[in-house]
Amino acid sequence: MEVLTSSINLIHKKVNRNRNIDNTVQQLSKFLAIICFILFSGNVSGQELKSPDAKLVAKFALKTGGVPTYSLTYKGKAVIRPSKLGLALKTGTSLLDGFTITDTKTSTFNETWKPVWGEVKEIVNHYNELAVTLTQQATDRYIILRFRLYNDGLGFRYEFPEQKKLDYFVIKEERSQFALAGDHKAFWLPGDYDTQEYSTVTSNLSEVRAKMKDAVTPNASQTTFSPTGLQTPLMMKSKDGLYINIHEAALINYSCMSLNLDDKNMVLESWLTPDAIGDKGYMQAPCQSPWRTIIVSDKAGDILTSKLTYNLNEPTKFKDVSWIKPTKYVGVWWEMITGKSTWAYNDLTSVQLGVTDYSKTKPNGKHAANTAHVKEYIDFAAKNGLDAVLVEGWNEGWEDWFGKTKDYVFDFVTPYPDFDVQELHRYAASKGIKMIMHHETSSSVRNYERHIDTAYKFMKANGYDAVKSGYVGNMIPRGEHHYGQWLINHYQYAVEKAAEYKIMVNAHEAVRPTGLARTYPNLIGNEAARGTEYEAFGGNNADHTTILPFTRLIGGPMDYTPGIFETKVSAYNPENTSFVHSTLARQLALYVTMYSPLQMAADLPETYNKYMDAFQFIKDVAIDWDDTKVLEAEPGDYITYARKAKGKNDWFIGSTCDENGRMSKIDFSFLDKGKKYLATIYADGKGAHYETNPKAYAIRKIEVTSKTKISQYCAPGGGYAISVMAK
Repeated sequence: MEVLTSSINLIHKKVNRNRNIDNTVQQLSKFLAIICFILFSGNVSGQELKSPDAKLVAKFALKTGGVPTYSLTYKGKAVIRPSKLGLALKTGTSLLDGFTITDTKTSTFNETWKPVWGEVKEIVNHYNELAVTLTQQATDRYIILRFRLYNDGLGFRYEFPEQKKLDYFVIKEERSQFALAGDHKAFWLPGDYDTQEYSTVTSNLSEVRAKMKDAVTPNASQTTFSPTGLQTPLMMKSKDGLYINIHEAALINYSCMSLNLDDKNMVLESWLTPDAIGDKGYMQAPCQSPWRTIIVSDKAGDILTSKLTYNLNEPTKFKDVSWIKPTKYVGVWWEMITGKSTWAYNDLTSVQLGVTDYSKTKPNGKHAANTAHVKEYIDFAAKNGLDAVLVEGWNEGWEDWFGKTKDYVFDFVTPYPDFDVQELHRYAASKGIKMIMHHETSSSVRNYERHIDTAYKFMKANGYDAVKSGYVGNMIPRGEHHYGQWLINHYQYAVEKAAEYKIMVNAHEAVRPTGLARTYPNLIGNEAARGTEYEAFGGNNADHTTILPFTRLIGGPMDYTPGIFETKVSAYNPENTSFVHSTLARQLALYVTMYSPLQMAADLPETYNKYMDAFQFIKDVAIDWDDTKVLEAEPGDYITYARKAKGKNDWFIGSTCDENGRMSKIDFSFLDKGKKYLATIYADGKGAHYETNPKAYAIRKIEVTSKTKISQYCAPGGGYAISVMAK
């Protein structure tokens, strides 16, 4: 301030000595330049933004050289230390420095909206906003940094308004930083351009480099990029008890963001997925980046219930959403995953669509997607009140699809000789069962887009209202990555095209979700993580399902495919010695803890028929909810949810724990006061253990009220499920 006062006095004296207008203008110009330098080039406090409850405070400032920075605190504790923002461009002057603030706008917003499906009936979208316009004087270009601060976290993004000096540009790298306040405990996956199907590693950030080699396990398609590269959502816990989650929201027409860790200074920096020639984003103004999100609380459960990711997405694009329905299904799938059956009709090693005459080939006798067998699944679904049946391996081309960079693998409309599409349509309809079609693209995206309209028309003509799409293997066009801008646009195209035909999409091996299901609620499921299938490939860690809700599920639901009762894979395929790293009781709990409006009863019907008392919970459990409570939570250790069924007064509780086991304490105070409920408890039995005695379970019934409190044991790798029905 003293420098500013002295400068004003100096200019005043000079103007008085010299009344020449030109000189005065020159001096005033210098004066304004001095003001700009003082205000925007030093370590000034800058703009401050508080959350509606004032617990979170974000600050924006320009540092020396016109470098944009931000910081974030929660209840006075540092969450993000001053961190740089900006983008490096492939050509010309980058958008990293040389900025001045030419405009700021603040606003507040508060609404309540209703999701088409979800964990709660209504979502509050309440934030305070700061929009900072930054002008790069040397290039006469400007951008807007928009910050939205909620009670549960911060979102910010880059906006590029239409302008003459910034129209088309190519991003070399985004330089958004997240300077952490310490060496946090982290739950992380190796940074990769093509897969998230890794086991989560739990360690301090300082240990990432040492643990990276073992963390990178084989996959059908993978491209790691750094010894300290990490994926989002990244879950962390600070030593002073803050839970912090970094992710992104509204990923549209942009490359997926990973993070690269400077493990000396504990600074994470955005790292975008490149295309085949190394470019990371082709942009045309007006345009914008996805939101970069930081969810924070001193309570683990608040991370699980945060709706910040959804709130940063646009409202639904659809006027009619009546055709979008949560679905509980069985499928011809697990028997192929275990090796009991095959997707392929025969044992040929080379086939060509339109050339190979399958009617003249010898069936292998293990093809699961045949008419008679699929009818058995339809019968089981109808008898047990399920909604749909998924069938994989129904179409020609499966003999030589895997591991080949083959463009024309499937046409998505030609069935094998033993799969009668029309008859199964008739039969399923007569039983009130819907069919779910499977489209494995084999990552030949160009081929899928050629056929997608024909494929969707074929689906609708034969009674299929939902599709499970797959993207296994390296991408074609060759050199593109699963998480690059080109593929992000493809996934978006497939979802929007499906909506034209009123088809719901469950995308596997696609990019992890970023809340887009708010805008496009027909995106009813995603995989994008190690699901149950890995239990047949060697197994998931016992703590796996105590972490995924804090990481993968932050952006949207996961088609995890729970419900495996036969935990020894060798029971289906003697050559496969894998086992499911879970007790049977925990498999029931996953229907509550692993939220999805699309839930599969993944085991075989003949197995469920042996355990119908336990299968009753799968029949009863809801898949759409009016309310959700987190009763207990600690990432990597345990999670206990209570959820209220949509339109009913019934509740369902699920609890999952790690390999150590624990005693869970349940407080039923969320129930309506003065009402009585019948609770059916499906728990780990005596001596239960996920490795040595996984099928030990016990079922009991008790009366509960809002005053009831009970303790329930969870075995190692176990858990429990409770249905709470209003009397």
